[in-house]
Amino acid sequence: MFIVEESPDFLQVFSDGTVKRFSPGILPVVVYFHGGGFCIGSTTWIGYHNFLGDLSVASQSIVLSIDYRLAPENRLPIAYEDCYESLVWLRHQASCDPWLNKADLSRVFLSGDSAGGNIAHNVAVKTMHNSLIHVKIRGLLLIHPYFGSERRTEKEMSTDEDAVGNVASNDMFWRLSIPEGSNRDYFGCNFDKTELSLTQWRNEFPAVTVYVAELDFLKERGVMYAEFLQRKGVEVKLVEAENESHVFHVFKPDCEATRLLQKNMNDFIWNY
Repeated sequence: MFIVEESPDFLQVFSDGTVKRFSPGILPVVVYFHGGGFCIGSTTWIGYHNFLGDLSVASQSIVLSIDYRLAPENRLPIAYEDCYESLVWLRHQASCDPWLNKADLSRVFLSGDSAGGNIAHNVAVKTMHNSLIHVKIRGLLLIHPYFGSERRTEKEMSTDEDAVGNVASNDMFWRLSIPEGSNRDYFGCNFDKTELSLTQWRNEFPAVTVYVAELDFLKERGVMYAEFLQRKGVEVKLVEAENESHVFHVFKPDCEATRLLQKNMNDFIWNY
């Protein structure tokens, strides 16, 4: 008996007509949180469906796209709590759900865009305070993350019409999403308020890639976040997409920049 046809890693057809099929091994898991200033957005948006489906294929990973309760009806930290619970759900379901029986819970990656990038950071911190979850976060992939503070950046102080409009929009979403009585130095807005020791930053916080876009008003905050992590001793890489705007990958899933983003995410995943 000998092989007459073969698709490597998938099946073999033998001379006697028998067929041998191969199942994939365990796969890394990407848990993705959508953006929208904590107030809008959904996993049902077609841009997320297309991007994450392509990412799953490109990275050979299981991708979970997470919905969470939105502000202003449900202010922070509700979104962080909901998204943390998605990891608890993953841990419980992996042993009984056929879609997840190949999930490698020792290689889980948190990702998201805009407010979703912010959520990924805060969920990672929350898992560090709870060792009972039994899910290993190996890395964060933050796309155009949404952060802020009471202290304005140079770009935010510009009198340029576009800058003024962007600041007004960002401030509105922060007013609608942070707890009543809080300001933009709330820990969920200002990453500098994250409560971790220097030892935790250096030894426990996962590796991070921060993706920014050249034309994105939030680029400045993304660069500041990467520099902050670097000062804390976290392994961090900053990647910039040239001539692209905020969350371009959601609106242009087939463009070259989106393909490069997916390739870079794949490389990160398989390096950890």
